[in-house]
Amino acid sequence: MIAAPKFPPFNPPRRILMGPGPSDVYPEVLAAQSKPTVGHLDPLFVGMMDELKALIQYAFQTENEVTVAVSAPGSAGMETCFVNLVEPGDKVIVCRNGVFGERMRQNVERCGGQVVMVDNEWGEPVDLAEVEVALHANPDARFLAFVHAETSTGALSDAKGLCALAKQHNCLSIVDAVTSLGGVELRVDEWGIDAIYSGSQKCLSCVPGLSPVSFSPAAVEKIKSRKTPVQSWFLDQTLVMGYWSGAGKRSYHHTAPVNALYALHEALRLLANEGLENAWQRHRDMHQLLKAGLEKQGLEFVVEDASRLPQLNAVYIPDGVDDAAVRKQLLEQYNLEIGAGLGALAGKAWRIGLMGFGARRENVALCLRALEDVLK
Repeated sequence: MIAAPKFPPFNPPRRILMGPGPSDVYPEVLAAQSKPTVGHLDPLFVGMMDELKALIQYAFQTENEVTVAVSAPGSAGMETCFVNLVEPGDKVIVCRNGVFGERMRQNVERCGGQVVMVDNEWGEPVDLAEVEVALHANPDARFLAFVHAETSTGALSDAKGLCALAKQHNCLSIVDAVTSLGGVELRVDEWGIDAIYSGSQKCLSCVPGLSPVSFSPAAVEKIKSRKTPVQSWFLDQTLVMGYWSGAGKRSYHHTAPVNALYALHEALRLLANEGLENAWQRHRDMHQLLKAGLEKQGLEFVVEDASRLPQLNAVYIPDGVDDAAVRKQLLEQYNLEIGAGLGALAGKAWRIGLMGFGARRENVALCLRALEDVLK
């Protein structure tokens, strides 16, 4: 028999998380997660799920009936949208201006779809004119997929304009809002977004591991009229709908992450209490403070001001500076985490997050002071 390992309890330090995610979690959210666990079909928990659905609808600004929290992180939210909508042979126009547009491409291919790529440089938003050219050249396209807030670069694309183009060309839109939800303007119904997914660990400042998603009536109709089964049993929304439906008795699908859903309920309740527009403005205000301090230190942003995410600030690493050594020193001396560059920006940029609870003055002040000290 293998001997039982003996370890002390794990006691993590109190880090200040200013990377690309996870973000600092609200103390109230951590407290909510520690409440007693109840059964996932307990009437009280079912009532909480109804409230959670309404809170997700508010955050997305949608009345979509099929609005749920996938019991897995944002990457599973992405897969939920693609595996439910895209069937073998479906043509999908995918916009790629960073790592997560590339992941969309891979999802389409795994679904057996036909991919048409629209590429833009890293750090640039998706170009609407190039997307329109692709839509005209591919009148049989069924979907347009793009990342609203590209976490790998800090670029913000025009979701409203892109979804309008999709509608004009009879395409359903699939939108990555992992980093945008709660941090910048996002209006699902008004902009005509058909399928959207996000994550709990970014601007919602909740614990990682959940993915809010929403499907428009047109997207739901596409799911219901599929000619082939959804390739993932766990993510099949025709099964999950019965679990999240508020009408009548809920059907058992899987054991929900009860305590994590408590946490998401509290994070979204805090967002609703603050008000979406107030939250969007707070992120802009904190970005301006950070921007002024970084530029004073001579650091240059990857993304032009007009397309820059306030909650994800990518800055070039100065010549001669050791990327890993700086991040290690920030972590060890200041308990401060900032993010490394990803993909084409690996070793060339840092990603500094101002997300949710982390978008506050004391975090900005600490980050600027620590960077100035370490870069000396």
